[in-house]
Amino acid sequence: IDNFLLGVMAYDRFVAICHPLNYMTIMRPRPCILLTVVPWVLSNIVALTHTLLLLRLCFCDSNTLSHFFCDLALLLKLSCSDTMINELVLFIVGLSVITLPFALILFSYICIVRAVLRISSTEGKWKAFSTCASHLTVVLLFYGTIMGLYFFPSSTHPDDKNKIGAVLFTVVTPMMNPFIYSLRNKDMKGALRKLINRKSFFPLMP
Repeated sequence: IDNFLLGVMAYDRFVAICHPLNYMTIMRPRPCILLTVVPWVLSNIVALTHTLLLLRLCFCDSNTLSHFFCDLALLLKLSCSDTMINELVLFIVGLSVITLPFALILFSYICIVRAVLRISSTEGKWKAFSTCASHLTVVLLFYGTIMGLYFFPSSTHPDDKNKIGAVLFTVVTPMMNPFIYSLRNKDMKGALRKLINRKSFFPLMP
């Protein structure tokens, strides 16, 4: 659902910058609700697909996962059945879930960059950039970790790398999201500047 929502947010930024005069007309409440419900439905369909495919497997090995949450790839490793179909579906669906929203994000930002370059004033360019900065930061942070985990079969990665990557996109990224998005708030920017200036003049004592 994070993949789909990041794609939806990229579309929102595209409309805001490339069609600012029509923003309120395009992003009416009904389309916004639809853009929220569709990712939720699609993500549940993906989860249900993997859950139903797990029902055909037999688990006769250890029931202990060397992880901090019940990851699908690790569940397949515990099975003593043939998991080729599950691995294939995991790869195809995972590839689709990652690449389709990413393609939407890429297309949106290509259009955004072209629109920003046509702005004559430096202030206008900076304002357009600041509108997208928080979303772009989250996109880079999220895709940088998740693509390394799910773009390739799980057997090609060491367990430690899987754990570190999983912690990054399941814990670190969601934890940083409120901070990243709140940086657009003027009060937050002012408080952050004061904190940085205070630490520069009064370094922490050991």
